[in-house]
Amino acid sequence: MEDKVTLAKDLIDFIYKSPTAFHAVETVKNVLDKNGFNELKETEQWNLKTEGKYYVVKNNSAIIAFVMGRKSVVENGFKIVGTHTDSPTFRIKPHAEMTSEGSYLKLNTEVYGGPILNTWMDRPLSIAGRVVLKSKNPLKPSCKLLNIKKPLLIIPNIAIHMNRDVNKGLELNAQKHTLPLLGMINDKLSKEDFLLRTIANELKVDISEILDFDLFLYEYEKGCIMGMNDEFISSGRLDDLAMVHAALEALVNSKPSSSTNVLVCFDNEEIGSTTKQGADSIFLSSILERIVEKKESGKEAYFRALANSFIISSDLAHAVHPNWEEKADPTNRPIINKGPVIKINANFSYTTDAYSSAVYEGICKEESIPVQKFVNRSDSRGGSTIGPISWSHININSVDIGTPILAMHSIRELGGVDDHYYITKSFNKFYSV
Repeated sequence: MEDKVTLAKDLIDFIYKSPTAFHAVETVKNVLDKNGFNELKETEQWNLKTEGKYYVVKNNSAIIAFVMGRKSVVENGFKIVGTHTDSPTFRIKPHAEMTSEGSYLKLNTEVYGGPILNTWMDRPLSIAGRVVLKSKNPLKPSCKLLNIKKPLLIIPNIAIHMNRDVNKGLELNAQKHTLPLLGMINDKLSKEDFLLRTIANELKVDISEILDFDLFLYEYEKGCIMGMNDEFISSGRLDDLAMVHAALEALVNSKPSSSTNVLVCFDNEEIGSTTKQGADSIFLSSILERIVEKKESGKEAYFRALANSFIISSDLAHAVHPNWEEKADPTNRPIINKGPVIKINANFSYTTDAYSSAVYEGICKEESIPVQKFVNRSDSRGGSTIGPISWSHININSVDIGTPILAMHSIRELGGVDDHYYITKSFNKFYSV
């Protein structure tokens, strides 16, 4: 495995290539293709071979990759790492061009997920996503990825002189205060179809070919390694592309085992996972069932395989904040670069129980990887993740884990170089046992 600094730099590059869920899947596909994986289509029959490497894409924004085990999938089950490809951001609305004072050109957007809105102010932003184009078959239009690699927009703050109480707290209205400024209207810049003309120019297609788009804003500036000893990773979309990257590295670098190794990268976790490509769908269960059916037919075989399986639901975790120490639980206080975090909740907002926690902790101990635990304060309601949602579709023992970060859901999150190395190493061991 790469040394920890090289691995962290590779993560930063991976994230910068992946400004949206669509691009994240494309980046994952490129890595899989280079490592001998073959793409399968849901519409086609599959011919799966022992130790074969495969992947399936859904909606261009979710992907499942797997390596067939050396032995029976029914008797040895699946070893699954679950992640998600999406992050909080702003989505561009249809007919998005707006003007202000007859001179400013803005874009109409809506909030996607739960970003910390004020962190998006005064930063150079750009646009990326998926564009749907006409094809010969109207039921199957073609799709192209778009990434305008240019500092194109900004959401300007209001000067303190015009809001003297701004440092006492300012509630931002998502329809009024967070619309990005695109440019100044003049002879060269017209409001009419500006976005469509920009898309057509970038993709080198005629504007009439554009049927629709899924476009989002992202921070133009690339992440970096920082700190006195280069111990921190500062980047957007660590949640959850850090886990996608770590699990992908482990999957392509581990050798086939007795079990069938699986990486699932769901979309839409940040908005509840209730899409066909989200964790609250049959995407994963249908793929697992098809894998089993290629080896042994019948529902009983599938259920036996699930009973022999284990899933690591991997999302980011909260580190104790150095300026808000009181927000953390009194006795379970994860620190950056002190190792992966096992996430626990009495009401099962996380899937972890004593059995699954022991499994993951045992894997880490075999590799001398330190482990921490996170529990919310008893008077504070926390979030959830893909693990409990997946549970409703697949009956598999599961643990929720992640690396500790600060400023989760900020446009710029802060994680640890050591932690990314530790968790990648833990996934590698998991796939190998």
